[in-house]
Amino acid sequence: MNYSLHPEASQDIDDAAAYYQKQAGKVLSQAFLSEFERSVERLLRHPLLGSTWRKDKRRYIMARFPYAIIYTVTGNELRIYAIAHQSRHPTYWRG
Repeated sequence: MNYSLHPEASQDIDDAAAYYQKQAGKVLSQAFLSEFERSVERLLRHPLLGSTWRKDKRRYIMARFPYAIIYTVTGNELRIYAIAHQSRHPTYWRG
C-alpha cells in the first residue's frame, strides 16, 4: 500500500513541526515528525485502524500529540487530507 498527502496536509505537518520547534526546540519538533511517520506506518499496515468519521473519511488519533490523521483508503492508496489538531474546529480543513 502507498500513501499520498494532500498539499494542505503537508502544510499542516510543516506548521505543527514549526510550532513545536518555536515553543520547545528541535527535539520536540523531531518527535512530532517521528510520531507522524510511525502513525502512517501503522495505517499502511492496518488501513482500517482509524475510526469512521465524517461520511467517507477515517480518523486516526496520534499517540503522543493532540493531532488526528484524516484519511481515506481507496484500492491500494491511503490518501491523507489533514493532520488536524484536536482543539481546533473539527472541519477547518474541509474548505
